[in-house]
Amino acid sequence: MAIIIDYDAGNLRSVQRACREVGLEAAITADPDAVRRADRIIFPGVGAAGPAMRSIAARGIDAALREAIARGVPTLGICLGMQISLDYSEENDTTTLGLIPGRVRRFRFESRALKIPHMGWNEVRVTRPHPLLADVRPGDEFYFVHGYYPEPARPEEVFAVSDYEIEFASALGRDNYFGMQCHPEKSGRVGLSVLARFAEWNGTC
Repeated sequence: MAIIIDYDAGNLRSVQRACREVGLEAAITADPDAVRRADRIIFPGVGAAGPAMRSIAARGIDAALREAIARGVPTLGICLGMQISLDYSEENDTTTLGLIPGRVRRFRFESRALKIPHMGWNEVRVTRPHPLLADVRPGDEFYFVHGYYPEPARPEEVFAVSDYEIEFASALGRDNYFGMQCHPEKSGRVGLSVLARFAEWNGTC
């Protein structure tokens, strides 16, 4: 069973609809036992790191997610779901899940020319091949909405980057976990290609 984790962080129905577009039926659930039993997990989210972590801990989803990933379940983190997969977020000074070593930092610009949050379409440049990015071509753009960005500790776990005054990791992963800062479910053809690849991914690079 494929599942989409519900932890009061929104955007669930649009992810579910996009999955259905590519033939992946995914149930929305907040049940940690369903997370443990899942054979494919999508960990989406919009919102803030602090409340998200409190909701995950209160429901027992944190432990269930770690167990599922440890047994090799293919897992896709999206936006906030990806951010709270790292060790720490500057947003609300929050200790997060620690699935991928690294931190999440707030955009800080010298110039006021760029607005925060970073919102709209931006290129995602693949820097290392990954099965989920196999259809992404130079110049392909995805939709972003975020004021914070991931800073993974290990360069080899960065698979794509984007630019918003600074270059930041927009796709990262390790083993059977993969995360994107952008929203593939809102990114048209190229976003659906990522979800279609995820529907068939066996969790290896």
